[in-house]
Amino acid sequence: MSHNKTILTVACAAAIGLASPVLQAKNSVGNQGQGIGWGVNKDLVREHDSREFTVAAELSFEALPGASAYWGTYTGIQGPAAYTAEFPQNWHGGVIMYAHGFRGESSVVTPEVPNLAFRNTALALGYAWAASSYSANYYDVRAAVEDTNRLALELTDILRNDWSVDHGDINQYLIAGVSMGGHTAAAAVERETLETARYPVAYEGALPLCQAEQNQFYWLGDYNRVAQELAGLGHLPYEDFQQNLPSIVSNLFVATSGEDAFVPKNEAGQRLKDIAMNLTGGERPIFDEGFSSPVWQGAVLGTGGADGTITGILAKDFYDNTDRVYRWTDGPRFTGQERALTAKVGRFLADKGVNPIQDDSVRWMPLVQGDFDVPVLTMHTLGDFFVPFVHQQLYRKGAEANGSQDLLVQRAIRAPGHCGFSGSEFSTALVDLVTWVNFGIRPGGDDVLDPEVVADDQYGCDYTINDASTPSRAALPQCD
Repeated sequence: MSHNKTILTVACAAAIGLASPVLQAKNSVGNQGQGIGWGVNKDLVREHDSREFTVAAELSFEALPGASAYWGTYTGIQGPAAYTAEFPQNWHGGVIMYAHGFRGESSVVTPEVPNLAFRNTALALGYAWAASSYSANYYDVRAAVEDTNRLALELTDILRNDWSVDHGDINQYLIAGVSMGGHTAAAAVERETLETARYPVAYEGALPLCQAEQNQFYWLGDYNRVAQELAGLGHLPYEDFQQNLPSIVSNLFVATSGEDAFVPKNEAGQRLKDIAMNLTGGERPIFDEGFSSPVWQGAVLGTGGADGTITGILAKDFYDNTDRVYRWTDGPRFTGQERALTAKVGRFLADKGVNPIQDDSVRWMPLVQGDFDVPVLTMHTLGDFFVPFVHQQLYRKGAEANGSQDLLVQRAIRAPGHCGFSGSEFSTALVDLVTWVNFGIRPGGDDVLDPEVVADDQYGCDYTINDASTPSRAALPQCD
């Protein structure tokens, strides 16, 4: 193992993006852990296994006042990985592992330095933090879980070897993450992960923020397939989606610019918007602002036409919409027009055994099923059109099905972007999780399942904290 001591100031913004050319995930909690493939198939070969990655040359970062910074390389599940860590002077033995978001498809993995709100809060609470670059890019949550866990278990030994420092033994592990890193943090505390991981870690609490999970990839496929059909281009091959995207957009939306570029121009466009609202969590504040955003519409539409393997993370086709009817009405029954549209979009069944349990690590796509036995606190922005709020509803249903509901607290934040939390929201959530884990004081949260509660125009006001880091929120509907 080695470290690079060249001084370099590293930006503190968290990597919160998910993916551009990824695929699609099932909006049914009943399918989260079933029908996806049980039992390892040694004949499966995925493209990702042949990919090789190198570690960025510059790893160093500047420690905050009163803390010590460390960086270097270690061995991950796919190859070499970078680590970063920061210890306060008053370290009490606890470490918060931080999982970063999607970093694209580069062959170079890069170090992670969390945002300042996270670092300042963790250090003030006496915790060290550590983060892995992971040993692979792409949407590789398997590498994220296993590499983060290995770093956690070997951290103090790595620092002794690389830096000749002895901080003593770690007495508590917590985990936090954003976007794909939120998927990682949530999956890390699942019972299945603890049973199958190569490097299991007994985390005492988790903070998955704006988390993606396996259902994400059905949402992406649903929206794009429905958009193509409503645009009158459903007869064209889905594989040519990107080639036809300009026509899809112009057939459904008014040609405008700025923050509200995606305005429905006709009945088909409005139906697409209403279907999207139903698929992403139902009627709720800030949905309109998220839907109209060219940034997040572009992020979702940019995934259209993918082949179903999540860019080679899986060996077979993952997309499945056999349990869905695409609805733009809210009555108790599906209308004939809704059934007709669903039939035109078509029914697609995932390949059998597409995401099997492995015998040497967690699944290629680790599952978030709401099956855990430690405190978990989540936050999600209501208008997130890329990684939508519906994931919180599926998480709650899974927790209730597995008897974990009392260990899950969820917070809705009134913002339109993906992972667009204020520093105050980030800090408050971390303090509340630490207090819950160490003193048993369960923090407050929001009801995510009652449609009337979620649709209220004041929903999300209880835990939204606007501050200097979120000036753009002034244009949003305000709380009374």
